[in-house]
Amino acid sequence: MKECHPPPAKWKGKCDFNGTFCNNKLIGARSFQGGKTTGAPPVDLDGHGTHTSSTAGGNFVKGASVFGMANGTASGMAPYAHLAMYQICSEQGCSESDILAAMDTAVADGVDVLSLSLGGGSVPFYADGIAVGAFGAIQKGIFVSCSAGNEGPFYGSLSNEAPWILTVGASTIDRSIRATAKLGNGQEYDGESLFQDKNFSSNLLPLVYAGAYSKDSSALCDVGTLSGVEGKVVLCERGGGIGRIAKGEEVKRAGGAAMILMNEDTDGYSTLADAHVLPATQVSYAAGVSIKAYINSTSTPTATILFKGTIIGDKLAPEVSSFSSRGPSMQSPGILKPDIIGPGVSILAAWPVFGGQ
Repeated sequence: MKECHPPPAKWKGKCDFNGTFCNNKLIGARSFQGGKTTGAPPVDLDGHGTHTSSTAGGNFVKGASVFGMANGTASGMAPYAHLAMYQICSEQGCSESDILAAMDTAVADGVDVLSLSLGGGSVPFYADGIAVGAFGAIQKGIFVSCSAGNEGPFYGSLSNEAPWILTVGASTIDRSIRATAKLGNGQEYDGESLFQDKNFSSNLLPLVYAGAYSKDSSALCDVGTLSGVEGKVVLCERGGGIGRIAKGEEVKRAGGAAMILMNEDTDGYSTLADAHVLPATQVSYAAGVSIKAYINSTSTPTATILFKGTIIGDKLAPEVSSFSSRGPSMQSPGILKPDIIGPGVSILAAWPVFGGQ
């Protein structure tokens, strides 16, 4: 495995970590609050910054996997790039002053590329901290790439739409962690789940629609709502402000054997490989509609889940994810945005594990 070269001679950045956290890969690390550096180590407790930065510039890592799935050599898009991290967000959000301060500091430090995976919707460019900071950066010859946002699939939902920014939407890749819902009528619907229960029986089990077994008559599988589903496969619907994994936790609490999680209409065919707590699969909205129709067509609906592991070779990939923000640009309608799409769904990348520093 090729090691990263030392930082370039022009580099003026600073590492506010103690010890050896910074090296020839991570060459800078700073935290901002109130429009200035804090001097404190920018420990990533949320995971977002670590995950997105390694997706963009992570080095080659052999034997990477999650629960044994997607096993292989992982790398970012630019594996030999140096990385400098500028922490600007907290539980209270991301302030304009910190965004601008960090971007200006990065420019002064000598970066070649600015990559920002954050945004706040469409506002006039003069009032958009990222647009203002990016304009100053490109005048210094620095390339600026930003996420389009995760507010899709609605029109005009873009963030970071300034013409001088490369606005990047989120796409699928040709890998899935497949879990297939098999019905008693022989129909099969491919979905995804990171939890692959190899010991789950392929024998058909009673299949029920959560809406018929819920205290609130909804199929959202909210906490404490299900009863009478012991030993059954439960069809739940996404949405309602309830986490996808939390829905499975409710099915498991109520004694359900497995869960089929169907997308909302706006989710379309975009599925996610989640670490569910019981045998489960997330399927498309169209598949969910067909499964509901099957349940209503017979007095004894049955189903099971077939776990097929890592599957490579989706001929439809890359596809724009349902959550990826859409154009047109509200502030500059004459410029087509987003500019490109990039891998952004179920990406295997780094995650922070800190025991102190």
